[in-house]
Amino acid sequence: MIYNLSENNSIANRFIAELRDISVQNDRMRFRRNLERLGEVMAYEISQKLKYHPKEVETPLGIAKVNLHSERIVLATILRAGMPMHQGLLNWFDDAENAFVSAYRRHHKDGTFEIALEYVSCPDLNDCVLILSDPMLATGASIEIAVEALQRFGQPAQIHVATAIASRQGLEHLRRTMPAAKVWAGAIDDELTAKSYIVPGLGDAGDLAYGPKVQA
Repeated sequence: MIYNLSENNSIANRFIAELRDISVQNDRMRFRRNLERLGEVMAYEISQKLKYHPKEVETPLGIAKVNLHSERIVLATILRAGMPMHQGLLNWFDDAENAFVSAYRRHHKDGTFEIALEYVSCPDLNDCVLILSDPMLATGASIEIAVEALQRFGQPAQIHVATAIASRQGLEHLRRTMPAAKVWAGAIDDELTAKSYIVPGLGDAGDLAYGPKVQA
């Protein structure tokens, strides 16, 4: 199932607009913060799909009944670009466990590439809710490989993928390879270039968050 935040107007529109805007992107701190804030919005949206149980809380004046989510949450991300969104999710799911995947595109001279996986750190995933964040969902190959690597640590009860910008081709790939996963996208773009870059997209999220400034 795919949830497109841009289908409904909200404050998330502003964060996505600034993430795309070349006049704002050169402010690395703001770029990271906008990814983080988008992660916070997605944490709220995802929280509505979790299971809840009633609990009584003692206040200074009596007993209040509240519903709290009852599932164990593991937040995962693909280094390095995914760190700001991961932090946004962690700001709200502050009791979650965490997992990290180091993966990157290894480009070949003919223009093709493969996903190289270097490192995985992960707690037990059996019966948890796994939320994997990566700001760009282009071909979907990185997400697929990351989830396959994480599932060596157990089988989650639910898998959610949180991304700022997704391509329709990448979403179709995840529909085929991960049909049970729920994908949360800030926006969905139609075009994917021959080199697998999303258009209009926003550029290279990892470089924009942590790389050197582009000289005008």
